[in-house]
Amino acid sequence: MEFKGFSKKTLTFLRTIRKNNNKEWFEAHKNEYEELILNPSRAFVVEMGEHLQALEPTINAEPKINKSLFRIYRDTRRMGSNKEPLKSRIGIIFWQGKGKRLQSSSFYLHFSPDELFVAAGVRWFEKPMLDAYREYIKDEDKRLELSMLLDKLMACGYQTLEHGYKRYPRGFNAHMLRADMSLYKGMAAYKILDPTLIQKGELLIDTLYKMYEEMLPLQQIMYKISLSADF
Repeated sequence: MEFKGFSKKTLTFLRTIRKNNNKEWFEAHKNEYEELILNPSRAFVVEMGEHLQALEPTINAEPKINKSLFRIYRDTRRMGSNKEPLKSRIGIIFWQGKGKRLQSSSFYLHFSPDELFVAAGVRWFEKPMLDAYREYIKDEDKRLELSMLLDKLMACGYQTLEHGYKRYPRGFNAHMLRADMSLYKGMAAYKILDPTLIQKGELLIDTLYKMYEEMLPLQQIMYKISLSADF
């Protein structure tokens, strides 16, 4: 199925989910979900995936739930999680390699009535990835290279994650150049765009491709780090 963009009704449907956030309503409107979200998401993954594989051949683009697509149902069993059963934010991920999709460096996006969020990297570290990241940036040259890359991306209008820790971990101190790099809980860059861009198929693909190409150096560093994570 050729990707022509999401319908103008898609964002309206997501707003309606917020007002009717229960499984009974969703089951009665499942056809709309498939027409407005699921089917065009699958087509998008196929087309965007072909573009991304031109940048990096080992990128995974699998138009299936729990692969490049996320479930519409939220896992409400998780402690502290949002207890509403349905998501009104649609996530899509293209991850590299054979590791866990959320711990392998990826190109990611999500859209909602509020925003189109576009990112690359690893948004949060589980312990094996955190350990591998800290080991990597113990090398001063690698730490400075990564920090300069973040500065370059920010100069191009990207944002980076905020520091997640306040104290330096073992092996780092305030006297080290860019020791603040050790305070991150994840490492990714992102931009927030107008969500109506999802309605413009070719423009959406072209815009995302250019952004992912700009963020590719960061994505590649994070993939290299993920290869040494002991999962």
